[in-house]
Amino acid sequence: MIKLFQYNSRFQYKETIQKINSRRNELQNYTDTLLKKQTEKLQNRIKESNIKDVNIMIEAFATMKEAIFRSTGLTLFDVQLIGSITLNSGNIAEMKTGEGKTLVALLPAYLHSLTNKGVHIITVNDYLAARDSELAKKIFAYLNINIGVITQTTTNEKRKKEYQNHITYITNSELGFDYLKDNMAIHKNNIAQRKFYYAIIDEVDSILIDEARTPLIISGTAKIQKNFYQDACKISNNLRKDKDYSVDEKSKSIILTNNGISRCEEILQIDNLYDIRSPWIKYIINALKAKELFIQNRDYIIKDNKITIVDEFTGRIMIGRRWSEGLHQAVEAKENVNIEAENKVLASITYQNLFLLYNKLSGMTGTAKTEEAEFINIYKMNVINIPTNKKCLRKDLADLVYKNEYIKWQAIATECLDMYTIGRPTLIGTTSIKQSELLSSMLTELKVPHNLLNAKPENVTKESNIILEAGRYQTITIATNMAGRGTDIILGGNPKNLAAKEIEKYIKNKYNKRNNLSNTQIKTIINYVQSSNNHLENMQDTFKNVKHLTLIYNNIQTKYNRKCKIEKEQILKLGGLYVIGTERHESRRIDNQLRGRSGRQGDRGASRFFLSLQDNLFRVFGGNRIETVINKLNIDNNTPIESILLTKSLNSAQKKVEAYFYDIRKQLFEYDEVIHSQRKAIYNERKKILNCAFNRDCIMEYGEQTIQEMLNIYNQDNKEIYNLEKIIKLLNLKINKQEMYKMNEKEVKTYLNEQFRISYDMKEMYLEQLRPGLIRQLEKYYLLQQIDKAWQEHIDKMNLLKEYIGWRSYGQQDPVLEYKNEAFNLFINMITYIRQTVIYLIMRSRLIVDI
Repeated sequence: MIKLFQYNSRFQYKETIQKINSRRNELQNYTDTLLKKQTEKLQNRIKESNIKDVNIMIEAFATMKEAIFRSTGLTLFDVQLIGSITLNSGNIAEMKTGEGKTLVALLPAYLHSLTNKGVHIITVNDYLAARDSELAKKIFAYLNINIGVITQTTTNEKRKKEYQNHITYITNSELGFDYLKDNMAIHKNNIAQRKFYYAIIDEVDSILIDEARTPLIISGTAKIQKNFYQDACKISNNLRKDKDYSVDEKSKSIILTNNGISRCEEILQIDNLYDIRSPWIKYIINALKAKELFIQNRDYIIKDNKITIVDEFTGRIMIGRRWSEGLHQAVEAKENVNIEAENKVLASITYQNLFLLYNKLSGMTGTAKTEEAEFINIYKMNVINIPTNKKCLRKDLADLVYKNEYIKWQAIATECLDMYTIGRPTLIGTTSIKQSELLSSMLTELKVPHNLLNAKPENVTKESNIILEAGRYQTITIATNMAGRGTDIILGGNPKNLAAKEIEKYIKNKYNKRNNLSNTQIKTIINYVQSSNNHLENMQDTFKNVKHLTLIYNNIQTKYNRKCKIEKEQILKLGGLYVIGTERHESRRIDNQLRGRSGRQGDRGASRFFLSLQDNLFRVFGGNRIETVINKLNIDNNTPIESILLTKSLNSAQKKVEAYFYDIRKQLFEYDEVIHSQRKAIYNERKKILNCAFNRDCIMEYGEQTIQEMLNIYNQDNKEIYNLEKIIKLLNLKINKQEMYKMNEKEVKTYLNEQFRISYDMKEMYLEQLRPGLIRQLEKYYLLQQIDKAWQEHIDKMNLLKEYIGWRSYGQQDPVLEYKNEAFNLFINMITYIRQTVIYLIMRSRLIVDI
């Protein structure tokens, strides 16, 4: 059924595509000025009609197709239009590498930008956000649409401005952190984001699947406990694996044995390691995790004497990120670097719930079909497979499995030598820095020139250039995981990029000393000379030789067009780009991403995985059955095995892992959904207070609700006088208690409400005399301060609850249902605490004003 749908997807939109192309042909006759007016015309039509009007979509897409052609010289294929229509429908477009996803996103982004509510195009890293926004600025200059970009280096002052643009390019982490920061702001002018409207997520599987297990956290520092971490590290080094503790690599957990518990108690000289008053168990478990599960140059690197996390999916370093709950400090103690204070969670959100805040969401990637069920269940997005413009000619060769891991690496190195000798470009994907450096040293011994791309800081800046060169003749490239994802590998090289490099060198050598040009000016000049239509500002005022440079650039590009074309034909004869996988990943999707680097736009190519029985997937999830079968075959260590049985076992293992991690993400989502509804309630209350200049009504409401809540306790406790005195003390009222004791229930409530209002009016008059507007500032301050303080304490309680609620399953109780009930009670208690504390503080506040 799916195959039939994929086959018909080209024909499903046939009439719509014909209309887009027909209208685009008419727009070709428009001048640049008339084309710009299309934006205003479409904005007016949307106001009169609706963005869902298919005729408006056809007009917008046709306009965009013409703008893309004028700015880049590229004409969108029909399959790219299908991708754009899919995104516009709020679905995921699965498009193979090199099919032009970057341009596909611009069409629905343009259509939705016409509402002026703000469109976000979300990428996986700063480089892609900056690169794609530059291209978008060039294209949208024809349509009067403003493009913004936010990266790690964007200042807080500038962020608000960037979010106000029609379309904003941003990374997923920056978007999430800005959302949390906005909901911690103490003044409305500090809020950067607008209400979430429409987002297009590039590499949607990476963001919504791979990163969905890790919540975004804004943290403050808690008290540092250096001795605990260092002592726990020493204890962990004295404990023996399998005797004192067992390691479950599948769930990344450590369990102490009875022997291990006894040893810890003996070392610490305590009676019960699990005593609630003993802090040690958390530190010891984290120290053992750091020892067994977190490996240098795989999970982290040491940079500037600090532990820097390496993303397990992309192989990139995560600057500024820290593991929570003391794990980062345990790794710091293990590596004997400076132990920084443990983090206290101030605000957090999962990517699932962050992106569900959008009115409309869509995404694109080369690999999403294997996770389609998750996209439908959680995000309500279908995965639509978009046909390739040209038939994929890549050959995915059978896996080669070796008994010994080192023999596997020798076989890979020998394969690279063979490929280098014949000149065939080869890309080798590794799963860790350690592996990439091992292969690099083996290739160096074999005297095979190669490029190394991993998370080491010195390599990060070269990432895009290394990947751009990866398709050239006699080029061997080693890349950690999917480093370089988002950058096309073009066989024979990219003539435009090669020409840009040469003209940049020419400008620096010939003109830079005399004209003192900045890097930004040089970049602007290159953009100008690259543009077929010189629509950028007139450069003659900045640089007198721009016409001469345009002529030189055109000659250089002609030279590289010819050179790259010859090189590409030569490489295609050799079989195209050869991709080598060095280990099967936990997910088939990640393997497919690596394979997908080859066979771009109908090019020839091939992929093969070299595996060993000591690989992580075999070892953790494959079981002993595979090794038993291979040992029975009595095959020599140096001989690789190609077997249908092995391939089936591997696929089965990967499916098990995918199902296992899906359950983890699903459970995380179920738990976070509970706190998410509470988060929305708290954040809405904050926004209401922040945007309101007059919060007296809120204080009155809090006061009356507090009186009602405490009167309920008074009535339940058989009208215990002590409870009435608590109300009087809390509200700081000067009233006749004896008179009140004679009143009935209704009269007491009315009397207390009146006295509270009178007392508050007097306080307001007093403070207004001291300084006009002071009471309003005080109201806002106490409200925000107590909401933030209570919410942070509530997050800590919820995290503890989540940690311990799983034990309820042993009592035949549903942990999620129990979590919801407990969370509800905690939330009600928090709201009550906020109200009572705000009223107590504001009614008892005393201000001393210096005269």
